[in-house]
Amino acid sequence: MQFPESWLRSFCNPPLSTQALADTLTMGGFEVESLRPVAPPFTRIVVGEIRQAQQHPNADRLRVCQVDAGQGALLNIVCGAPNARVGIKVPCALVGAELPPGEDGKPFVIKVGKLRGVESQGMLCSARELGLSDDHGGLLELAAGLPVGQDLRAALQLDDTVFELKLTPNLGHALSVYGVARELAALTGAPLQTPAIAPVPASMAELLPVTVSAPDLCGRFSGRVIRHVDTRAATPAWMVDRLARCGQRSVTALVDISNYVMFEYGRPSHIFDLDKIHGGLDVRWGRKGEQLKLLNGNTVELDESVGVIADAQAVESLAGIMGGDATAVSDDTQSIYVEAAFWWPDAVAGRSRRYNFATDAGHRFERGVDPSLTVAHIERITQLIIDICGTPQTQCGPIDDQQPKLPAPAPVTLRVARAAKVIGMPLTQAQCANVMRRLGLAFVEGEGTVTVAPPAYRFDLRIEEDLIEEVARIIGYQQLPETAPLAPIVPRTRSESRRSAFDVRHALADLGYLETINFSFVDEAWERDLAGNADPVRLLNPIASQMNVMRSSLLGSLLDVLKHNVDRRASRLRVFEVGRVFLRDASVTTTDHSVRGVNQPLRVAGLIHGPAQRQGWGGVERPADFYDAKGDVQALLAPRPARFERAEHPALHPGRCASVAVDGQLIGHVGELHPRWRQAWGLSHAPVLFELDLQAVLQRPMPVLAALPRQLPVERDLAVVVAEGVTHEQLQQCVRGAAVGARLLDVTLFDIYRPKPGTETAAGMAAGEKSMALRLVLDDAEGQSLTDERIDAAVGAVLAALQAQLGARLRA
Repeated sequence: MQFPESWLRSFCNPPLSTQALADTLTMGGFEVESLRPVAPPFTRIVVGEIRQAQQHPNADRLRVCQVDAGQGALLNIVCGAPNARVGIKVPCALVGAELPPGEDGKPFVIKVGKLRGVESQGMLCSARELGLSDDHGGLLELAAGLPVGQDLRAALQLDDTVFELKLTPNLGHALSVYGVARELAALTGAPLQTPAIAPVPASMAELLPVTVSAPDLCGRFSGRVIRHVDTRAATPAWMVDRLARCGQRSVTALVDISNYVMFEYGRPSHIFDLDKIHGGLDVRWGRKGEQLKLLNGNTVELDESVGVIADAQAVESLAGIMGGDATAVSDDTQSIYVEAAFWWPDAVAGRSRRYNFATDAGHRFERGVDPSLTVAHIERITQLIIDICGTPQTQCGPIDDQQPKLPAPAPVTLRVARAAKVIGMPLTQAQCANVMRRLGLAFVEGEGTVTVAPPAYRFDLRIEEDLIEEVARIIGYQQLPETAPLAPIVPRTRSESRRSAFDVRHALADLGYLETINFSFVDEAWERDLAGNADPVRLLNPIASQMNVMRSSLLGSLLDVLKHNVDRRASRLRVFEVGRVFLRDASVTTTDHSVRGVNQPLRVAGLIHGPAQRQGWGGVERPADFYDAKGDVQALLAPRPARFERAEHPALHPGRCASVAVDGQLIGHVGELHPRWRQAWGLSHAPVLFELDLQAVLQRPMPVLAALPRQLPVERDLAVVVAEGVTHEQLQQCVRGAAVGARLLDVTLFDIYRPKPGTETAAGMAAGEKSMALRLVLDDAEGQSLTDERIDAAVGAVLAALQAQLGARLRA
């Protein structure tokens, strides 16, 4: 919100400089984001009146003007503006005047000069030359009532400052100049000037029939008929200037009056063309299938969740947000209906965003607008309409005021002891009562308490903490004592058996991965296709239509990063992300770090795409495959051994996907992207992905001290014939479970042999069999030497276990 300082000081004028005033507002909770002068610096520019304007003798586009600038004699000034004519008042830069600095940063100084042989004793200025606007179509025409020779800065109040406030959503009562002034009076103790709004007597009895069918939409509806107005009347310059300094351009007199009162008192209103209303008005909820063409030209589809104002034939306005085009006032309008209503904040909040636009009216109504002053503000608007657009025939009807359901805020009690504890400084009941008195709040004192009845304009006063905040900011945050914390500071030492998430990030970076950070809200199609999640956690107010659910997997985010880079011709990519996923879980309760019904575990995921290694002098590039990602997962989990078993995952290839388990617990999956999704994402070849539970990855077993063996270990190779369906994991489990009578240090598969079809018999094998060669590494737990007898017995025990459990036989 922005406004000129002069308008604020017309309501409350404390003896503070501009900067001190801004600091006071900021420390009071109304952050002043910027201070901007209304006009750049310039000097010796006065109000001038053109008395004569003749064609230049030597130039078709120049005129020689005789200008009265209050200097006693007329000034001879050559001007090329198309609107330079007799009788208008314009800015006149005298000789020696300094205009605003140009692109070089230096001011432009006016001197006596000659243009095409005619002497020019000054310069007539446009708005752009003075830095007031970008308009350079002609001279800036001033109001006819300004005195000739008056300094332009004083005539147009250019020594003013525009305040721009950054207000939090709970400060709806400060979305007006008067609202800010009311808070400034409470902060400084300066008197608040509240202009009396005199009622405009009715000169006719006409009323427009209005029915409020939805009290849960509209709590109060006030309106008045005004006939015979001049809608072509010009908006006064003072109103145009104030609106411009609030960031609002002038439209027409009626629209400007409505906007002016909104910025003045914070109440949006709407003016209908009375002759375009069919029958009466009905304030109700919309209906499915209804449409409305708005003032901005958009046509919107309505439903039962949107409030409207309708007449007997169609919908005419979007309640609390924007009027309709059908009943908009125009230059031909003669009779109007002025409306001011109280719309419930919950009935307006979020509706304009649904249609991808925002309005000043909706911004205010969804935060709460004072319902007690609808009639007074209609009186204010009526008086301005009569003053600016009135004619001798103008007539006003009585105000129709309907109050179906007004808010009734409950009293809020402040405990003085509680306030002192929360704020952290000694407080007395008298101090708290004085704060409420300065804010203009009605209150009753009890024993150690102050009970406040929130006024109609304060929708933010609902609980005790709200009053505590008022006490703190009015007393002044700068008054809080600086005290050292009393709680002992005990450093939290992480167990050595657990590493940090940064250690995991560094480990992946060492493996050649780059970290990505992505949104936690994703496209619902990703959840359905890549995570098999038919019921994701939905967002009530998504920032974009394609980001409407919370992710339950990190894979979609990594694929999106891959697609972005592949589209930019990246040939090799290794990326990872550490982040939260969001899963529905009825067992989760609400705590300081959790939300009821939603489990939020941390996961780590990675993606490999393109060659396994960058191309070297050898010229051979091997594409990355499942085993590259598997090796990275093993390195990430080391020294804990991981177990990989064939599995299925919605996002991964059914024959190239494995589950990852550590200590018998499933912690994730690794595999190649499913061909269906590779084609859908437009990828030339499939990437390999993995996703693991971060808590399991963070576990790190402590090393155990052991004496170095005194004897070298013994290696024995063993080739067995097994059925084609026997897996490496089954072989490992069988060998490690055998009672070998020695310590088995390692089992490695180093060869798999399958004879060509038709040669099985020659190889001593049958169809459907394969040979798997193992290398056993043995030693003695006590450090003794292993004899041949013990080694042969160990190998025999392994063979016996393989034969008994897997039907294996020693290969001939």
